[in-house]
Amino acid sequence: MSSNLTQNELSEAELRELIPQLQQLTDKYKRAERVQKALLDISELASSVSHLNRLYTAIHEIIGDFMNADNFFVAFYERDANVIDFAYFVDEFDEQTVKQLPAEQLMDGVTGYILKTGKHVFFDREDEQQFSEETGVQLFGAQPVQLLGVPLKRGTQVIGAMVVQTYDEAVSYTQEDLEVLLFVSQHIVTTVDRVKNRELTERTIRERTRQLRQINDDLQEEILERQKVESLQQALFEISELAANLEGDMNLFYSSLHDILARLISAPNCFIAIVDEDRNYLEFPYFSDSKADSAERRPLGLGLTEFVLRTGQAELINPPRVLELAEQGELDVSVAQSMLNSANSWLGSPLVVDGEVSGVIAVQTYGKHAKYNAKDLELLRFVSHHIAVAMERKRSTEAIQRYNTELEERVQERTVELDRANRFLKQQIEERKEIELKLIHDAHHDSLTDLPNRTMFTSRLELAIASKQRYQENLFAVLFIDLDRFKVINDTLGHHAGDEFLVEVARRISLCIRGHDLLARLGGDEFVVLLDNFDDLVDVQEVASRIIKSISEPFELEGKEMYSGASIGIAHMESYYRSAEEILRDADAAMYQAKTLGRGRMVMFDKSMRERLIEELELENEFRRALRAGEFEFFLQPVMNLTDNTPLYHEMYVRWSHPVYGKVAREQFRQVAEQSGLTLDLDLFQLRNACELLRQAGNNADAPKQVAVNVSINHLLQASMVNKMIAMIEEYNITANELVFEFDENDLNRRSQYILPAIKKLKRAGITLVLDNFGSGLASLSYLFAYPFDFIKIDHRFVKSLPRSQRNLKLIQSVMLISEHLRFKVIAEGIDHNSQLSALTEIDCKFGQGKVLARASTLDIASMKG
Repeated sequence: MSSNLTQNELSEAELRELIPQLQQLTDKYKRAERVQKALLDISELASSVSHLNRLYTAIHEIIGDFMNADNFFVAFYERDANVIDFAYFVDEFDEQTVKQLPAEQLMDGVTGYILKTGKHVFFDREDEQQFSEETGVQLFGAQPVQLLGVPLKRGTQVIGAMVVQTYDEAVSYTQEDLEVLLFVSQHIVTTVDRVKNRELTERTIRERTRQLRQINDDLQEEILERQKVESLQQALFEISELAANLEGDMNLFYSSLHDILARLISAPNCFIAIVDEDRNYLEFPYFSDSKADSAERRPLGLGLTEFVLRTGQAELINPPRVLELAEQGELDVSVAQSMLNSANSWLGSPLVVDGEVSGVIAVQTYGKHAKYNAKDLELLRFVSHHIAVAMERKRSTEAIQRYNTELEERVQERTVELDRANRFLKQQIEERKEIELKLIHDAHHDSLTDLPNRTMFTSRLELAIASKQRYQENLFAVLFIDLDRFKVINDTLGHHAGDEFLVEVARRISLCIRGHDLLARLGGDEFVVLLDNFDDLVDVQEVASRIIKSISEPFELEGKEMYSGASIGIAHMESYYRSAEEILRDADAAMYQAKTLGRGRMVMFDKSMRERLIEELELENEFRRALRAGEFEFFLQPVMNLTDNTPLYHEMYVRWSHPVYGKVAREQFRQVAEQSGLTLDLDLFQLRNACELLRQAGNNADAPKQVAVNVSINHLLQASMVNKMIAMIEEYNITANELVFEFDENDLNRRSQYILPAIKKLKRAGITLVLDNFGSGLASLSYLFAYPFDFIKIDHRFVKSLPRSQRNLKLIQSVMLISEHLRFKVIAEGIDHNSQLSALTEIDCKFGQGKVLARASTLDIASMKG
């Protein structure tokens, strides 16, 4: 029995030995579970956190769940500004008060090491000296006991660093902590990018909401103004009605007048004062005031009413104005004191009849909060005239009977005038509405073609994106259309013909799409189409084919038949699009690919295009950096005299070998320089080094005596650039005849009519001029007669076919015959085989360049300058 137990079951001692292993395995599973939860939490942050400051705090808390992270920071490297931005920093010893620091201050530290190398750092204070010697890192500030630092990468590019550290001897990081931190860092960059995009979107929404609110406020203000105009119009009608019915009680007339006036302005207190016939006393036929029941007849004095009578002008009098009038002696001091005590705001306007002031109508308020303004004064001045007329009619009841007919005519005339004013106001309102509708239309449509513009198209595209995210089955696509030869039409036939061409293109495209599809013009010769609710991508391709075929048909412009074409990029709307700019960008990229493939075609966007554009952008950025740092290889290759095998001059050129992209081809090298707008800088860089080479050569017999550089035609389009090159030659204290400038014939073809004066200026300065790649372009013979070139380099493609192509050999021989009359010399370029050299020698070619004569040698510019 005991024997069986021993064989089939583990003993207690063996079970005790297994406990640590089981405990270790349990800890490992728990830690894996915490890491998994941390990744899930980080993923949820991308959709739950809307601001970066809360995001970094949340990430800190998540990392702190599976390791000690009391000291933690996240830093991003902003390459354009060359600064390091500490997006989040928590440290118990170092207080980080500056959010951004120049990169050069930190590049020698741990953070800089991570950013430069893209490697992680596991640092222990006991290994401080060894770590510093191996990495060259300088340690600043309070030194932690241990430090873990990992790079934050977007693709292959290092964009930042994340670091945790401890000053506690009791805390120890493990290799497993490092692996977890490295694993987590891969997901943090994606989360940060998503939160940044959401934050930008929310900021855009808030700004748009603010604009809409402002527009609404403006509309509300305009509505209030219109209501005021209508109220004033109604008041004028009512005053006119009162003036036409003066047979009733005068007190009722005055009370009604007060009610009408109170609807226009604040008039809780109102009175009418009349000057008697002798003009010695004031009488108050109407008086309504919250502080007094009536006003007695009184002699003229220095009151507010008398001041209006003296000036004959409507007056707005507030407490500050009262003090001013009292000091001038226009008001009695007791009147001013009374007004100051009650904080009056007073409006008075003269009642003028037949050019004579007969009285005053006034309104007033008490208290500091109810004050009149200039608009109220203008309104009272306006209605006071009507009030004066009505009062005069009442006082002259007997005369009214005699002049009843005349009065009726005047009332009718006034009514017609008011009706005319009413119609005019209504007409203005209608015209304003039409203008507003036109402004709204113009703001969303292209003025030339009357198609929707970028603003309207973007708005519709945003709605389509929202629809796609809600209803996945809905199909949308964007066609980005670019026209061929538009600039040629504009330059040849003029802008009027160019406008006619664009209008006709818009008409043709409209005929190729459905009624509910949206066609818009973005500007220039770029059109876009939003296709809505189609069945299959084949339908999109059919629409694009119809557009290409329609635009390829001839155009009748200014009595001439012109041809064009279209390149179309198609972006199918997927659910991952979040903005109109994204899908327009991808459609544009597809269009650019279509033009690259040969125009007159369509290309459907795929993600590889975006990756290729990003790679081109990165290559351009690397080119800028390499040009600033001078990280190019220099080569010298002589042009040889085939008679005595001596060098005529040495051509200097540069090549670029990138640590990631490898050796960049010559054509791609020049293309990157042109796209980045650095062609002129590159040429000046080569010229400067050529001048340095000639200056350092001195009396060295083996050094080149004449150096050639390739110069872009863009230098010749600006007089300042020509002067700059000549000034550089003088700066290096060398003679101009030591330099040779080589110009590519293909560049001359594009701008030949503008550069002859500049070439002549270089010739007068003493610089040797060479026309490079002769025969590769068009109208080459015209250059031989018009331009003062010293040498003509035959394009290497003609030399390559020798000796088997007798036709090309005859062509070279013909150019040599012309050179005898036009006083230039011929150089054969690209002589790479002895057979080619023999063929050229037979026709007595004097100069050549190529591998068989002399290979290009590397030039160490750094040692030359040193």
